[in-house]
Formats: sequence, C-alpha cells, structure tokens
Amino acid sequence: MSISNLPAIRMRRAPWNKGRIIGQKRPLLPKHVWAIRVRLELSNRVRDLALFNMAIDSKLRGCDLVRLRVVDVHAAGQVKERASVIQRKTSQPVRFEITEGTRTSLQDWLNMPIMQKSEFLWPGRIHDRPHIGTRQYARLVRDWVESIGLEPSAYGTHSMRRTKVAQIYRKTGNLRAVQLLLGHTKMDSTVRYLGVDLEDALSISESVEI
Repeated sequence: MSISNLPAIRMRRAPWNKGRIIGQKRPLLPKHVWAIRVRLELSNRVRDLALFNMAIDSKLRGCDLVRLRVVDVHAAGQVKERASVIQRKTSQPVRFEITEGTRTSLQDWLNMPIMQKSEFLWPGRIHDRPHIGTRQYARLVRDWVESIGLEPSAYGTHSMRRTKVAQIYRKTGNLRAVQLLLGHTKMDSTVRYLGVDLEDALSISESVEI
C-alpha cells in the first residue's frame, strides 16, 4: 500500500466538558452566602461585596446585573429599598428588593472615589468599556466559590440568580412568586429553572393537612 493511500491520522481532541460538571448550576446555600460575605468583608473588597449582595437580592441575569446604572438603585442621596429594570432578554420590567445589608454595602461602594460621576454601578477599568463584562463577572463568581472551598465548575452566574428564589420556593412552595421575581413570562420556564419535579410536588402536598 502506498503512503498516499494510508488513512489520515488525526489527534483526538479532549471533550470541552472533560472533568467539568455540566448542566444546571447549583444555587448557593445560606451558609455559603454568609461564608463568602465574611471573606469579602475581612479582605475589604468593597466592590465585590456590593456586587455579591446585589446579585443575590436582585436575582438578575448577569447581562442585566453588569449593566445596572447608579440611578437604577440610588436616588435622593440614598440607596432605594426597591428597584426596577428592563430585562435585556425579554424587554420586560422586573422589580426586586434591596435588603438593608445590601443597601449598606452599596452605599459604601458608591462612596468610593472611583464612583464619583460614574454612570454605571460597576464601572470598567478600560476606557472603551463603561462597565464590567459578563465574563469578568463570571470570573468573580468563580473566585468567590473557590474561596470557600466549593467546586467552581458546579457553580456559575446563574447560581447567584437562583440562590434566593431556591430558598423562597423551598420555604413557601409558591411558584408564582418565584416566576414574578425571576421575570419569567411562562410558568414552564420557572419550573425548569428551579428543577421542580414530582418529589418537590409530593413534599409540598404532604406538608398540607386538610
């Protein structure tokens, strides 16, 4: 057999997801949230603490969170207790609460010199980027979960979005409330997003006595 007729030898590429946990990202548990907060406070990472708290409270997608403007959350010299933004994906408004701890961390961040005359809540450090990007936000989330010993491939930016609503659903079983908080237009989207299954439904049913 001539050399020209030999089959070509191709190097096998490693699968992109080799060694990674794929699928829906896990929400953080309350103990994880507090552990990350303590670490960010002790290291005096003012912006990261404000961003972390805001991600938990707002339940926004990463693309909406990084584009928040100061006027979205701040008025009359103080941080608002509730805010509303238009979602980039659905073009629909969604409202969210800003709890006391988050308001305090946001005010500390807004008092920083870098925030003077800044239009965006999370300004970028490069002139042609007015705010941080979703990739930078994802890297920050990775750093946060790694700092408390969690497997980073099991968590992502959607973990931040799911954290509070997962607790709300677990405590109340109210899917409609979760749908509104996430800004979903269809209940099916909320069911899939939370990973609600028959076991969840049976657990809720068992807790109700007639």
